[in-house]
Amino acid sequence: MNSQHYFSASPEGPFTRRTVSVTLDRREVSVSTAGGIFSPDGVDKGTAVLLKHAPDPASQGHLLDIGCGWGPLALTLAMRSPAATVWAVDVNERSRILCAENAAALGLTNVRVVAPEEVPAEIEFDTIWSNPPIRVGKEVLHGLLEHWLPRLGPGGEAWLVVQKNLGADSLLAWITTMLSGSASEFHNGRAETAKGFRLLRISRG
Repeated sequence: MNSQHYFSASPEGPFTRRTVSVTLDRREVSVSTAGGIFSPDGVDKGTAVLLKHAPDPASQGHLLDIGCGWGPLALTLAMRSPAATVWAVDVNERSRILCAENAAALGLTNVRVVAPEEVPAEIEFDTIWSNPPIRVGKEVLHGLLEHWLPRLGPGGEAWLVVQKNLGADSLLAWITTMLSGSASEFHNGRAETAKGFRLLRISRG
């Protein structure tokens, strides 16, 4: 899959849905995927590491999935925190359609699937989960994280999963520098390493 393809607003190629079985929050469920999105065959290895090792999200408030794809992180956030509002954000229109359909099919009424610019500016997030699109390049990736990570609310935590050999450690160093310039109450660290992936933790307060 070409990274620019799944990161484009309107991917090329036919929008042909297919059903795959995956395990989310210890439940085996059927979800819809398609070509032109990230990881259409199921839960990718990085996302699986985050789902296994990240602690439970905040039980209420606003939760965020940056780059939701067909929805493995957003759907799990919604399952684990039914009293919270989950914002599933993606630039890819096809991904948003599929994530919304999957949330509806699973009866998860607390998921809001939107384009990035549709998230109200005043909202701060209690939990952020993301398998960020590393392969889109530093400029796009840094812009993405500069937009969302400072919106972590007091007491909130962000968990990012990044492949070790794709610059996880250098990305953590950049995040630390970026956030230190905007708010001294942010704290960052490497929480876990598994299967070639780093799990990065960013907390506020």
